[in-house]
Amino acid sequence: MTSRLDGPLKVTGQAKYGADNNFPGMAYGYVVLSTIAHGEVEAMDVTAAKSAPGVVGVYTPFDPLDLRKPSSPFLGEMWVPLQDREVTYYGQPIGFVVAETFEQARDAAMLVEVSYRTRPALTSFEDGLAAAEDAPSNEDITVLADGVESIEDALGSSPVRIEATYRTATQNHAAMEPHSAVAVWDADGLTIYSGNQGSDLQAADIAGALGLDRASVRALNPFVGGAFGGKARTSTPAFLAAAAAKALGRPVKAALTREQVFTATATRAATLQKISLGADADGTLIALRHESWCTTPTDRSFVEPTSHGTSREWYATQNLAISQKIVPLNIPPTTFMRAPGEAPGSFALESAIDELAVELGVDPIELRLRNNSIAPPGKDLQWSSKHLDECFQVGAQRFGWADRSPGGRTDGDWLVGMGVATAMFPALRFPASVEVTLRADGTAVVATSGSDPGTGLLTVLSLVGAESLAIPVERITPRLGDSALPSGGMSGGSTGTASAGSAVMIAATEVIDALLALASSPGAPFEGAEVSYEDGRVLADDGRAMDFGELLHSVGRSSVSAIGSSAPGEELTKHSFSSFGAQFCEVRVHKWTREARLSRMLGVFDCGRIINEKAARSQALGGMIWGVSAALHEGLEIEDSGRLANGDFAGYLVPVNADIPDADVHFVRYPDALHNAVGAKGLGEIGTVGMAAAVANAIYNATGTRVRHIPITIEDLLDD
Repeated sequence: MTSRLDGPLKVTGQAKYGADNNFPGMAYGYVVLSTIAHGEVEAMDVTAAKSAPGVVGVYTPFDPLDLRKPSSPFLGEMWVPLQDREVTYYGQPIGFVVAETFEQARDAAMLVEVSYRTRPALTSFEDGLAAAEDAPSNEDITVLADGVESIEDALGSSPVRIEATYRTATQNHAAMEPHSAVAVWDADGLTIYSGNQGSDLQAADIAGALGLDRASVRALNPFVGGAFGGKARTSTPAFLAAAAAKALGRPVKAALTREQVFTATATRAATLQKISLGADADGTLIALRHESWCTTPTDRSFVEPTSHGTSREWYATQNLAISQKIVPLNIPPTTFMRAPGEAPGSFALESAIDELAVELGVDPIELRLRNNSIAPPGKDLQWSSKHLDECFQVGAQRFGWADRSPGGRTDGDWLVGMGVATAMFPALRFPASVEVTLRADGTAVVATSGSDPGTGLLTVLSLVGAESLAIPVERITPRLGDSALPSGGMSGGSTGTASAGSAVMIAATEVIDALLALASSPGAPFEGAEVSYEDGRVLADDGRAMDFGELLHSVGRSSVSAIGSSAPGEELTKHSFSSFGAQFCEVRVHKWTREARLSRMLGVFDCGRIINEKAARSQALGGMIWGVSAALHEGLEIEDSGRLANGDFAGYLVPVNADIPDADVHFVRYPDALHNAVGAKGLGEIGTVGMAAAVANAIYNATGTRVRHIPITIEDLLDD
């Protein structure tokens, strides 16, 4: 089992993250944040800050850095700090202080006096629901059986009907590495060191913000300390450090404090979801209606697609209606967060399916299998590969599901219950390019600008490269996280292996062709011969053979390279694509204190070919822990003023080792060559999907109390 290539560097502290870079003459920046949720900055008195020890620059909307809004085809126009005086949420960046040390910058920032012209702020999700708007990026969808006039008619005529409302809390990515950047200018332009999910995308953002040619900006992020969607776009510290370094003519480092990360970046939206299910007496779904509302910032820049990410595809049903609305609030920005849409959406859908199973007296697994889809409802394109039934069967056997009682069981003072849920996440690919270089020393370099925010992509490049070139993995040198390399796009959407891996295979084929052409060219060792490639060697039809390194030496070449590019194509017109899984968990609720604790969990996943067992297992476990965290721990509390009541690690709860005692992962292995040549499907995010619902379903099984919101607290389980 191959270990992660970057593992030793990370556990020994040798991995160099963005803020670990230091340069002579470097200054330090500290971001000033707003203390109102809505209004206008009327004045900023920076006199005391400018005269504080070590201060070399103070920037505000009244004396801004030279920045403008960049735009990308994929993510659209982006907000940049200090360009206007409008305040739309509490904790918005409104100033930047630069000094000789971090402490001096921080202390001086506390001296900036801000006066505001305040406006009424809407910060309550519940209060904003009455003014909800249609989501701009998600059309309402209705699929009706022949002769059915409306979803209401389909639900009304169903023998069994379930209706319930579910809520999920605002969450923060809470990546281990806070958002930070180090900016250095020289004669060639700007180099920026900053954790990000795509170095070439970050370089493009900064070039656009500074009005520079893209070629004059180089972004480096070989190591990223967690991202989960929260580093998909360039961060405030990166923009400010780049502009300040240019203005001051010296390197600048900027890093958010942990508290600042909670507002000056972005969050997962809170959601409210209403689900109605109609079924026959045997549990066959007749109708499914999923209405969703989510919070969004006042610029309406992001939608959490809960209904569209789940009910649109998960179950076979004759009648389907899904809708998505947004509630604009004066809150920090919302953005992608691990399984955006699917994670909170699955809590609602899979809780409702469990409620239907209870109403029918049907085993929850059996109910799910009875409604297993062969294609998304209303679509003709069948799933390219789906083994969800096997996931449930294997999981039930491994978890001991047959011992589950519909009313739970007791163990001393503990009430013990089991829960289950379906997990699905779309199998996607993004455009990606990879360069493969064969070198005269007998090694090969596999390189792309793409990012590895902890997913194991560096190791995947080595493994797929070694397989494609038919050489030992020890002879592969992987490189990523450098915008000067071929564009690897964004590390997101669980696409890294499928996207970059496919490009590696194409590049390997092309570099081998280039090697063979070189081998048989005039003056080469195999001039005029028919040649082939096998196990790192060039073979001639007369039996002669030569390692590719020897061949390159013999023709006076240090290397030969080729770039392979891969992107979604005609396969999208032939099949639907998804990863699948079954989530199992056991929860213990104390009879007297009502404390809920996870005792064990198991995820069984159908994610195509598994390239690296160790990394894949780690990714799945990490996602499952996220699901438990959402169910029992995480939730940002927003005060009426817009201030986050628990915007730090003292108040924002995440699991620790004692919260996750027994976790296991199993993969059913069916390579999906219809999706991509590697046969792999995404697995980074599916581990999160469904787990919160499985926890809530287990709590119901243990206690008989149905909690329809997360996180679930002791108060929710107290007897009335």
